Amino acid sequence: MTVSFHRYGNLFFPGTGDMFEVGVENGKYYSVNVPLKEGIDDDMYFSVFKSVITDVVQFYRPTAIVLQCGADSLGCDRLGVFNLSIRGHGSCVRFVKGLNIPLLVLGGGGYTVRNVARCWAYETAVLLGQEDVIPNELPYSEYIQYFSPDYTLHPDLTTKLDNANTRQYIEALRTTVHDNLKQLTHAPSVQFVDVPPEFLYNFDEDSNDEDEKVETRRDR
Repeated sequence: MTVSFHRYGNLFFPGTGDMFEVGVENGKYYSVNVPLKEGIDDDMYFSVFKSVITDVVQFYRPTAIVLQCGADSLGCDRLGVFNLSIRGHGSCVRFVKGLNIPLLVLGGGGYTVRNVARCWAYETAVLLGQEDVIPNELPYSEYIQYFSPDYTLHPDLTTKLDNANTRQYIEALRTTVHDNLKQLTHAPSVQFVDVPPEFLYNFDEDSNDEDEKVETRRDR
């Protein structure tokens, strides 16, 4: 199953990801799209993120999660049009970590490079449980000039974009995703079982026999 939170509409690239695009044939309802409008802020984004991911975990019951942390959703991104702060972005990572499901975290998009670096540094700290330890003031390095004029981990990233996401629209998203997920039958789980020792013994024996046969052929 894939879940995507993204800007959608007004010919925004790549032009796909409507909430009604849910996959086809055997993959129907295994694609969850959460199309958002420009200007969404921390509180609203986290609210819809938490709601959707909670439903996905409940209905799909994943045994592992791959979380891609695209930083183009931060405010002041060169291409993105959202209004998220680095702390707000990191709160989603903290929530997924708290599910206690095996987790692989990746980077993603982001076109204001200094803020991408800030975001991923902070989220690494979140994953390690050190977000309250690292200082806001950036340590000196050969790259410090790229973080002027504030030289901090958490600069003000608010923009003048109005939040075009109404509460009614967000509620419609949640309802649609929830109703789509209800169409799923729970993914079958494959339980781990111990392999009988005698099977491993016989397997090793067969392997040795095959090796001996090969050596015999070579001798001939």
